[in-house]
Amino acid sequence: MPPEQDPQSTPPAAPGLDSQGALGPLKLPVFRMLWVTWLAANTTMWMNDVAASWLMTSLDASPLWVALVQSASTLPVFLLGLPSGALADILDRRRYFMVTQFWVAGIATFTCMVVLMGWMNAPLLLLLTFANGVGLAMRWPVFAAIIPEIVPRPQLPAALALNGVAMNASRIIGPLAAGAVIASAGSAWVFVLNAALSLAAGFIIMRWRRVHKESPLGRERLASAMRVGLQFVRQSQRMRGLLLRISLFFLHSTALLALLPLVARALPGGQAGTFTLLLAAMGAGAIVAALLMPHIRRLLTLERRLLAGTVLQAGSMLVVAFAPNIYIVVPAMFLAGTAWISVANSLTVAAQMALPDWVRARGMSIYQMALMGSTAAGAALWGQVATLTSIHTALAAAAASSVAAILVAQRLVVDRGIEEDLTPSNVFKVPVADAPPAAGRVQAQIEYRIDPGRTAEFLAVMQESRRSRMRQGALAWELLHDLYDPARFIEQVTDESWTEHLRRFDRVTADDVALRDRKLGFHVGAEPPRVTRYLLER
Repeated sequence: MPPEQDPQSTPPAAPGLDSQGALGPLKLPVFRMLWVTWLAANTTMWMNDVAASWLMTSLDASPLWVALVQSASTLPVFLLGLPSGALADILDRRRYFMVTQFWVAGIATFTCMVVLMGWMNAPLLLLLTFANGVGLAMRWPVFAAIIPEIVPRPQLPAALALNGVAMNASRIIGPLAAGAVIASAGSAWVFVLNAALSLAAGFIIMRWRRVHKESPLGRERLASAMRVGLQFVRQSQRMRGLLLRISLFFLHSTALLALLPLVARALPGGQAGTFTLLLAAMGAGAIVAALLMPHIRRLLTLERRLLAGTVLQAGSMLVVAFAPNIYIVVPAMFLAGTAWISVANSLTVAAQMALPDWVRARGMSIYQMALMGSTAAGAALWGQVATLTSIHTALAAAAASSVAAILVAQRLVVDRGIEEDLTPSNVFKVPVADAPPAAGRVQAQIEYRIDPGRTAEFLAVMQESRRSRMRQGALAWELLHDLYDPARFIEQVTDESWTEHLRRFDRVTADDVALRDRKLGFHVGAEPPRVTRYLLER
C-alpha cells in the first residue's frame, strides 16, 4: 500500500475562501508566513548581488572580475539544480528549507565580518558569492515543491502569481535598499542587514509545523532519485513541451534585461538612476499583471496567453530599442514586465500541474535550470549580436525571432489538451515476496493475449504504458511479440532493485489506473494477464 498521504499535500479549500481572488492564498496562515519569508529571501538576494558587485569595483575594477560576480551567483543553479531538487523530494522539506536559509544567513554573517575587519579581497568575494549562490540554488526547488502542499489546487495559480509579486517586489526593494545603505553607511552594512533578514527568515520557517512522513521503503538514494527525476521529465510530453517554450521565451526576452544598462546610458541624460527607474517600471508591471492573472486566465487559454505575452514582450522591446526618450521607454518597460510575468506564471503553473508530488521538486529544478540556462545563453547571444551590429538591431532581432519561435513551438508541441489526473491511487496490489532480494535487478513480465486484428491499436497503447513505467522510475521496458503465436505479447519492466520495484507502486496515479484499464480492454484471455517476477542473477 502507498504510504498514507500527508494531509497538507492536498489541502482542502477553506470555507468562504475566494479561490479565484488574486490575494486569496494570503488568507492561508502558512502560505502567508512562507510568502513573507520568500519576499525577504529574494530581497536579500538582490541586496547581496548589488553590494557584491559594488564592492568588487573597489577591490578590482577589471570588467572581468566585476562580471564574474554575476557568474559566481548563478553558476550553482546549473551545478546543483537537479541534486537540490532530488534532496527536496527525499528529505523533510521543512528542515531542508530551514537549513538552506540558515546557510545563506551564515554566509552573509561571515561576509559582513570579513568586510568590517578589512580582510576582503576579490577572490574571496567571488568564493563567498558562490557560496551564497549555493544556498539560493538549494532553496528554490524546495520552495517550489512546498507551495502545492499548502495551497488548494484551485488557488495554485494565484499563489504562484503572488510568488511572482514577491520576486518582482524584491527586484525593486533590494537594489534600492542596497543603494541607500551603500550611499549612507558603506557596503559592509548591506551584508549586515542581509544577515539579519536571512536569520529572521530562518526563524520564521522554524515556526512552521509541517508533519513529515517517511516512506516505509526508506529514502531514495540520491543518484537514483536524480535519474528518476530526469527520466520523468524526459518521458512526460507535457513537461517537454513546457521546457521548450520556457527556454524559447527566456532565450529572447532576456535580451531586454541584458542590454538594458546600455539602453539606459544611451538615453538623454542617462545615468545609474535611469537604469534603476527602468528596472522599477518593469517590476511594477510584473506586480500589476500578477494581481490580474486570475482574470487573464479566465479570458485566455494557455496557448493564447503565451502568444499574447510573447507578442507584447516583442512589441515592448521594439519600442525600447527605438524610443527617443525615457517618457516612452518607461511605459514600454511596464508592459514588458506584464508580459514577462504573464508568460512565466502561465508556464510555471502548467509545470506544477504536470508534476505529481513525489517528483515535484526534481521536476521544478529541471524547469528552473532550463529557464536559467536559456537566460544565460540569451544574454551571451544578444550581447554578441549587439557587439557586431548595434543595441537597436539586437533588440529588434530578438523581438522578431521571439514571435517566430513561439509560433513554430505552438505548432510543434504535442502536449496541448493533455491533462493527466495525477491523484495518488492505491488500486494496484503491491507484491509480497517470502524472501525479498537484498540486491539485484528485478524484472516483471505481464503476458497479454489480444485479438491479432487489433495489434496496431494495442501497440499504440503500449507506447503509453512504456512512458508511464519509465516515468515511475523503471530502469528498462520492452514489449515481446511471440513469433509463433500472434495473439501473445509479453511486457517486460526492469527495476533497479526490489525496493525500487515496490516504490513504483507508491507512484501510481489515477491516470495510470485508467491506462491499466485500457490495456485490459485488449486482453481476450479467460484469465487476467499473467504476472511473473524474476531476479536477474549476475
